[in-house]
Amino acid sequence: MRERLTGQLGRYTRTFADFTVGQKAVALVGTAALLLGGFLVFKWASAPTYSPLYSSLSGTDASAVVDELDKEGVKYELTNGGSTIMVPQSEVYTARVALAGKNLPASDDGGYALLDNQNLSTSDFQEQTNFKRAMEGELTKTIEAIDGVQTAVVHLAIPEKEVFSDEQDPTTASVLVKTAIGSTLSQEQVQAIVHLVASSIDGLDPDNVTVADATGKVLTVQDDTAAGAASTQLQEVQNFQNQMQAQIQAVLDRVVGPGNATATVTAALNFDKTTTKSRKYTYDKTVPPLSESSQTESYNGTGDAESSAVGGVVGPDGQMDPTSTASGAPSDYKSETATKDNAVGQVDQEIESAPGQVAGLHTSVILDANKIGQIQPADIKNVVSAAIGIDTTRGDTIDVSSMPFDRTTETAAAKELAKAEAAQASAQRMTWIRDGGIAALVLLILLLAWLKARRKAKAREVATSYVVEQLRADAESRAAAQELEAGRMMAELENSVTPLELNPVDEIRDQLNTLVESQPEDVAALLRGWLVDQKS
Repeated sequence: MRERLTGQLGRYTRTFADFTVGQKAVALVGTAALLLGGFLVFKWASAPTYSPLYSSLSGTDASAVVDELDKEGVKYELTNGGSTIMVPQSEVYTARVALAGKNLPASDDGGYALLDNQNLSTSDFQEQTNFKRAMEGELTKTIEAIDGVQTAVVHLAIPEKEVFSDEQDPTTASVLVKTAIGSTLSQEQVQAIVHLVASSIDGLDPDNVTVADATGKVLTVQDDTAAGAASTQLQEVQNFQNQMQAQIQAVLDRVVGPGNATATVTAALNFDKTTTKSRKYTYDKTVPPLSESSQTESYNGTGDAESSAVGGVVGPDGQMDPTSTASGAPSDYKSETATKDNAVGQVDQEIESAPGQVAGLHTSVILDANKIGQIQPADIKNVVSAAIGIDTTRGDTIDVSSMPFDRTTETAAAKELAKAEAAQASAQRMTWIRDGGIAALVLLILLLAWLKARRKAKAREVATSYVVEQLRADAESRAAAQELEAGRMMAELENSVTPLELNPVDEIRDQLNTLVESQPEDVAALLRGWLVDQKS
């Protein structure tokens, strides 16, 4: 095996020695490129995947952790200005366990861990301070677990309880959050922070929690103030308008295609809270009355002169002359009265309307006249009206118009995007061409070297065959001469009394002839090696 490897190496060395100066330079450059590419690929494949070991570390903790990692021989990387330490993913938990055994990082002992060292000698003030620090640390960890929050700082102001006073100062809290680059906290996340803090501290009202970001902007708005109520109402109106606009846009994109229509919704919401009270009395005729009474009065009789009414007219002329009316006509009088006490039902109703009802909805839809084709704006108007519930009796309006869109910006953006894609594709093609050219050049060099080695091998085979043929011819001629010489010598031996010893040269020649006839291939290989050695 060793001789074979040595022979192969010698052949490669001789082949490289036969190259011209240019071929040697190309071969060296190609070999170096292949070795460099293989090294880069191996380095990329063997590079470990790094994961965060600790983040948001102070300078002291980061320095102590780095020193311990250097002592343990663990590879690491520093990011975010040194506050985040990255280690290979396979060594994260092992490193954390090892560092925890050495009480690192030291600042990680916040939260409830501060209460572990309490003893009988701890004063009341120190106990209250440790409790406040522990709550602040736990709330900080909780808030940092929210998506988008990078770091957080919580400060609690917990006043001492007044035993002999009816008034107690309220507990307050302030939270400072730092969000990740390019992200902001939504109003729901801010309210979540407020209620998390308020629910964690006994006696803390959510209105007494203030949340601010790293830029100094106050994120909490009190709803009981005019500004807070206006902000909340404005947000509700905006959310409602966006929801309605999204519904309309979804319908339009489905009908006329994306980008061929735009919709705008303006909503008026009534945030007044009203309460309506009403009372209604009911009566069921099928129910018998509770009590019932009736009274009837009747009178029958005739009139006479004595009982007739006497009357006159008072006047200056003495018009008091008695007059009399006598009538014998009969008189009749009758009266009936009935009273019923019925059971009456009473219904009291109180209706309280929640704020946020839609008081008006105004919608505008614009269609691209170049894209709608046979679609009629009236049909779009009916579809949109049914989709969002337009009520004309309430004062809602909707307008659908068609006009050509200005797509200059879109066209320019499309051209720029096409140019960027073309440039990227061209760069990728150039990369492929470069890599392919290098690979083709290396393959060409190897092919030329192989062809040259093959030509030399063929030449050696031809030369070896020629030498073998010559040796065979010489051997045959020598054999014939030896036969003649042998006959002559036999004749001389027969005539001679003293036997003659054989010539050593002739004996060696006979052995060589016998070897050539029995093993011609081995003799050819031996001669080929001699020729190569003489040439080199």
